[in-house]
Amino acid sequence: MDETQASPDEAPAAPERGKPEALAERLGHAFADPGLLREALTHQSAVPNRGAAAASYQRLEFLGDRVLGLVVAELLLARFPDEPEGDLARRLAALVRRESLSVVAEELALGRFVILARAEIEAGEDSNPALLADACEAVIGALYLDGGLGPARAFITRFWTPLLEAAPAPPQDAKTALQEWAQGRGLPLPGYREVEREGPDHEPLFHVEVAVEGQPPARGEGRSKRLAEKAAAAALLRRLTGSAGR
Repeated sequence: MDETQASPDEAPAAPERGKPEALAERLGHAFADPGLLREALTHQSAVPNRGAAAASYQRLEFLGDRVLGLVVAELLLARFPDEPEGDLARRLAALVRRESLSVVAEELALGRFVILARAEIEAGEDSNPALLADACEAVIGALYLDGGLGPARAFITRFWTPLLEAAPAPPQDAKTALQEWAQGRGLPLPGYREVEREGPDHEPLFHVEVAVEGQPPARGEGRSKRLAEKAAAAALLRRLTGSAGR
């Protein structure tokens, strides 16, 4: 193979996929540094030097997560002036979780714009909700670095206000709901244990099992132990009550 030619696993997305410039129009922001948006859309698999984290969206994802939390907290304070901190915290957790980010990513058709190795595209990773949620956070980080808090706040307000208004009551955390279910029946607290961990070190997938005395255990998975525990608790709650909490 010609050494100047990229291997199939490292080939960029096909030309017919969406271009970052088209996504910038959807975001409503003219990037002074278009390279920031490209970085926000680049998955680690498409980086020739796999150790170069700065060339993929991971660092911008880290920043975008913090910016999203700040702006959503502002929105919640304005929208629910009389709610206590605990209720606001549960709303915040629901609005910044991967499921909410995936909803926004789908609205943006972000899967058409993410830059992946060809093998990842063929495997359908451009529709992976977890990957799209991460890229969505990275886009927020890029908006913040390029234009400051204003463009990032405008984007978040536009896409998160409908999600915020769709939940009239504060969501209940699945782990808390399961704990209350057990305590209400005089049972010991639910027990959680990690049963498996897979994937690369930079993007592990945790499998966790939760058990309540007298009930068959349930499993959940997530990109962190905390998320996997919540997923497991939600799965057990669905079986016990028909409601999964949050």
